[in-house]
Amino acid sequence: MELPITRYDKAEYIETDTGNKVSRKSVICGTQNIVLGGKSILQTDCVVRGDLRRAGSGPSVVVAIGRYCILAARSVLRPPYKTFKGQFNYYPMKIGDHVYVGEDSIVEAASIGSHVQIGRNCVIGRFAIIKDCVKIEDGTVVPPHSVVASFAILRGSPAEVVGELPECIQEVYEQETKEFYSKFVARR
Repeated sequence: MELPITRYDKAEYIETDTGNKVSRKSVICGTQNIVLGGKSILQTDCVVRGDLRRAGSGPSVVVAIGRYCILAARSVLRPPYKTFKGQFNYYPMKIGDHVYVGEDSIVEAASIGSHVQIGRNCVIGRFAIIKDCVKIEDGTVVPPHSVVASFAILRGSPAEVVGELPECIQEVYEQETKEFYSKFVARR
């Protein structure tokens, strides 16, 4: 399926040296604790919470996002949290390459592998681990602490495996995210 060209107002987006395109209307807190791998797109009204980090010293990277990741409008990324031995803490979140997060989705996973597609209106629970090459359909709720196997298709609330992706899906998702990036262009 051929993706249409998406035109954006050049004044609304900041383009970094590594090719990331970040909407000025996004809310990005704690930028010093967020790493964008390059050629990623953060659309309008996205929220990325890099300010939610462990108290005291420790790793400073809270949210690590790979290359060619697309965060659609109004999606939210916030690191998972828990109380351990009476102390409340946030933990880092890692997102692989070629990941698409749909509109209005909330992600609190510990780890999302590469080549993952998350639909719109999804909730990914705290400390969920999503392996490589996974499709999460629209409106799916992945419970906290879930581990999703590679090549799974999930649907429902709570999420259930409803199918299996073909082994070629890695190339398909890679092509889709690269095509989305190349067709996300500024208006003249």
